[in-house]
Formats: sequence, C-alpha cells, structure tokens
Amino acid sequence: MIKLTFCLVRRPEFTREAFQAYWHDHHAPLVASVREPLRIRRYVQLHSLPAEASAALRVARQGPEGFDGVAQLWWDSLQDVLGNSHPDAQEAGRKLLEDERKFIDLERSPLWWGEEKVIFG
Repeated sequence: MIKLTFCLVRRPEFTREAFQAYWHDHHAPLVASVREPLRIRRYVQLHSLPAEASAALRVARQGPEGFDGVAQLWWDSLQDVLGNSHPDAQEAGRKLLEDERKFIDLERSPLWWGEEKVIFG
C-alpha cells in the first residue's frame, strides 16, 4: 500500500473547532465524491485534541507545536497515483486543491508519500 500523509495546519481565520468541522463536514464528502477517479482506497482524518491535552507531552519531548489534524489516504500502488492522467482524475485533484486552499495553510502543512509497513495490528 502507498500512503499519503498530510499534516494539516489551519488558516489563521479558523479556530481549531471551525477548521475541524469544515474539514469533516465539507471536505471529507468532497474527497469521497472523487475517490473513484483518483483510485483512493481509504481516507482517514485524525483530529487533534485541544492543545492543552498534549502540552505536557510536547514539553517533555521538547517537540514543536502540533497540527490541527492529519489526513491519511491509501492507494494500492504508486502507479495508481502517478499513472492516473485521466481528465476526470485531473479535475478531481483540482477540486480538492481548490477546497484545501480555503481552510488549510498549505505552506505550513507538510505532506509526503510513503509505503506502509505494518508492524502489528
């Protein structure tokens, strides 16, 4: 499995709660609507808890500020991702990016491709 991991930081005009509501209630259905042309097998959202819930952990580990959420998307293969040049897939990708620009601070939100290695579970 190939996985896209996207660590999300909200745009400054959003509270964490408003960001997470938009992400879940508006963006998630949009992703679901384009899953077939993009060949997405699975999509999961991990919503952060309030910052104070992780404050002691962050301080103990001397870690950076957290993210507002993490999106994970799975594909069967890298070919399914990179080899998908069908116009429907290109339009679907354009729609997703257009919506992401509305609520995600893209410059502060890293994302990367990885190959999942299940250790247990």
